[in-house]
Amino acid sequence: MDEREFEQRLTALTRQYSSQRDNVRCVQCARCERCSDCTFCTGCVGTRRSSHCTDCVDCTGSTQCTRCNDCSDCQHCSDCQGCIRGAYLERSTDCVDCTYCFGCVGLVGKDFHVLNEKYDRKAYFEIVSRLSRAPQKRAR
Repeated sequence: MDEREFEQRLTALTRQYSSQRDNVRCVQCARCERCSDCTFCTGCVGTRRSSHCTDCVDCTGSTQCTRCNDCSDCQHCSDCQGCIRGAYLERSTDCVDCTYCFGCVGLVGKDFHVLNEKYDRKAYFEIVSRLSRAPQKRAR
């Protein structure tokens, strides 16, 4: 195989993959595409080994997440991007090993933060409750 043939075959494989929409080994998933080993997910794309997720893209090993992209091993997260091993994260990006963070970016091992600022548990829930009720303009 020469370089030209390699490039042609790679282009063909890429085109074939991008047109594939089937799920593999998924159980009770609805409106999902290119997912594998998921259960009870809805509207996800490219998600793997996840359960009860909705409208997630390219997430792995996550449970009960909504509108997350490229997250891994997260639980109960929503509107997050690139988070790893997070729980109860909302509108956060690239947070690792965090719980209860709202609108945070790049935190590692933090709990009860809003916009990367630490709050006690009670204040955190008061702020998040107030912000969650407010109308939101999301750039998604």
